[in-house]
Parts: sequence; structure tokens; C-alpha cells
Amino acid sequence: MKKIEIKNVSKSYYNHVALRDVNFSIEENSIFGLLGPNGAGKTSLIRIINQIIAPDSGEVFIDGRPLSKEDIGQIGYLPEERGLYKKMKVGEQLLYLAQLKGLDKKDALEKAKEWFRKFEIQEWWDKKVEDLSKGMQQKVQFISTVLHEPKLLILDEPFSGFDPINTNLIKSEINELREKGTTIIFSTHNMASVEEICDEIVLINQSQKILEGPVHEIRDSYKKGIYEISFKDGNMVQFTNALWTGFKLVESETNQGITTAIVSSIGNHTANQLLQAVIPTVEVVALKEVVPSMNDIFIEKVNELNQNGKN
Repeated sequence: MKKIEIKNVSKSYYNHVALRDVNFSIEENSIFGLLGPNGAGKTSLIRIINQIIAPDSGEVFIDGRPLSKEDIGQIGYLPEERGLYKKMKVGEQLLYLAQLKGLDKKDALEKAKEWFRKFEIQEWWDKKVEDLSKGMQQKVQFISTVLHEPKLLILDEPFSGFDPINTNLIKSEINELREKGTTIIFSTHNMASVEEICDEIVLINQSQKILEGPVHEIRDSYKKGIYEISFKDGNMVQFTNALWTGFKLVESETNQGITTAIVSSIGNHTANQLLQAVIPTVEVVALKEVVPSMNDIFIEKVNELNQNGKN
């Protein structure tokens, strides 16, 4: 699937508006973050893309044409609430789910065995799902989602229940799927994962889009002229005095002869100007601009909209 477009999508349930005129697009072979607090409308949008529910207005397009029932076989969906059959054997369940997605039994068996070898879990084939740990069940659920090689993969909190080693394993598989041509929608509350693997994001709150764009551009646009500077055996009085024309000391800490200070620009003064101001007084060992995290931006934008809604 080359491109997905969400055009003017709205959805209401009784007196609750879940989505209000939402628009955005997802580029081919990208990992796209669908973000928002609980109740923002993300789940409704995912269900619309999966054709579980229909929008009240608006439409979803794939490669410039409306999404149709024929596209379902090309979609893989890993829901936050997992849905494996607890009493069924793992291997039998994977073959069953793969055939529901259009694979014949022979192809399904071949692909399932390949994934089991990749994850080194061959001994799980004849175990019942209920006998597996939560993390093991998550692996099986992930395999069931990608076994039919979907062109569009929707992942809702895919790392839930995984330890750090298996989280990295799944991240690696997600990146490999993208490289092979899969477009991925990634919904999570873990902003560190968003920074690590997402190309672009959309942030939805109170049923509407409030932020959209490439992750690196969004982070750069929220920079506030704050710098972290480290120096040796400096005189803090002289350092602070050197700042007064264009910068303000926010905080500082000294450890083993190295002082690390957080400095805020007054106006649009640059890192070079900061260095020019302080080098005569201290020996600088490191300087970097503090770029807001996606977590900080998420909180700021959501709080901003919530406060405006109360006013």
C-alpha cells in the first residue's frame, strides 16, 4: 500500500463525538505514530481503517481509491486487548488465523514454521495458549498479525508485556517489515518508542487532530533556546556574570570537578554566542541544545487544548 489518506473523518456514538473532521496522510513504507490520551478517538479511527465500524462522514483512501472490503486481507491488526483462544494449541491457532486472512494451509504452515525458527520458539507449537506466559502470548499474537504479510500493519501498544530484550526483538522485526514494503500505523503511549522508530506522527485529542508532522521537525519546532553546558573547575560567579547580556542560568550541578549548567537564551541567542560569552571565564568540555522530548510535547499540547476547553 503506497499511501493512506484519512479525509474529513467524523464519528459519534450517541451524545459522544469520537472523531471530528480528522484529516492526515500516511506515506508509503513509513512507521506512522497515531498518538493521543485515552478517549481521544484513536481506537475509533483504527476500527474505521479496519472496517469494523464505518465513519459517519469522511472516507479512508488507499493509493488514491476508497478503502474496500477487498483490502481487509492486506491489513494486519494487533489490538491492545489481545484475542487469542486460550484453550487452542499455538500452532493450530496460527494456521487457523492465517487461513482466515487468505493463506492456504501449506503456505501458512511454511510461514509459521519460519517465524517460530526466527523467534527460537519451536517447542511452543503444541502448547496451549493458556500455558504460555504473557510475553510468550504476545509473541504468538505478533506472529499471527504478520503471518499473512500484510501491506498495512496496525500495532496498538505492541510492546506491552515484553521485557527489554524481546521489545528490541519486536522493534527489529517492525523495522524489517517496513524495509520490505509494509506501511505501519503505531499507536502507543510510550513516547520514547515514538522517537526511536516513528517517521511521522499525528496527535489526536478531544476527537480532533492537534499536531502532525515528522518527528524530528516537530521536536525542532518546540526548541526553546535551552542549552546544557559543562565546564571544568569554573568560577560560578564569573560564569553567571558572563551570561547576563544574553542568557539566564536556570540550574547547575557540580560533580567531580565538572559543573553542568542549564542555560536559557534571552531572545534568539545561539550556541556560538553562548560559547563566546563564557569561554573567557571557564574551560568548556561539552555543550548541547536541549531538544524537547515527544513526551514533553505530548503533555504540553494536550494540556494546552484542555485548558482552552475550560476557558
